[in-house]
Formats: sequence, structure tokens, C-alpha cells
Amino acid sequence: MASKGAAALEAMIEEATVDAYGDDEQLAGLFTMIEEHLAVPFTTTVLGVEVTVGKIDLTADTIVALCARGRYRQRIDLLDLPLPTPAPDGAGWIDAYRHWAGR
Repeated sequence: MASKGAAALEAMIEEATVDAYGDDEQLAGLFTMIEEHLAVPFTTTVLGVEVTVGKIDLTADTIVALCARGRYRQRIDLLDLPLPTPAPDGAGWIDAYRHWAGR
């Protein structure tokens, strides 16, 4: 999936945060859009190890991917999660979140 242009990302951010006041509410709006649109589960590679992203979660100050490999579980900040090629459906919302966060 080709990365969306800045104008498209700004429009997505506006859609997700239209009624939000402050960073906390904006983060919650972006999380809602990611949770609604991102196709999970999907697999990706983290530090050379294939993991399955089964869910996305909101913490106090960021959005995390809940990753699993066998019996092991790890939360990885969505800002740091490498996406597979091709990216899962709805990954454009991750791009919008990263743009909003300045990454």
C-alpha cells in the first residue's frame, strides 16, 4: 500500500478528531478509527521474529499493538510497529496516527 499524501492524512485526522478537545480526546478519536478499520489479525516481523497482531489497545498516552508469538505476548507502540507488505486493510489509519504524532 502506498503511503497517503499529507493532505489525505490531514483529512483523516480531521475526521477522527472533529469533536475532540485536547490531545487525549484526539488520541481516543484516532484509536477508534484504527480499531474500527484495521483488519486484525495480521502478521508482521518485529526484530526478525514473526508475530501476530491480534488487537489494538489504547493506553494512557499511546496506542499499542498486542502482539503474540506462541505463548509469548508483547505490547508494541503502534508508532514503532513495522507494517508488513502488503499492509493490512485499514493501515492508512496507522499512517494518519503517525502523521498526527509527528512521525
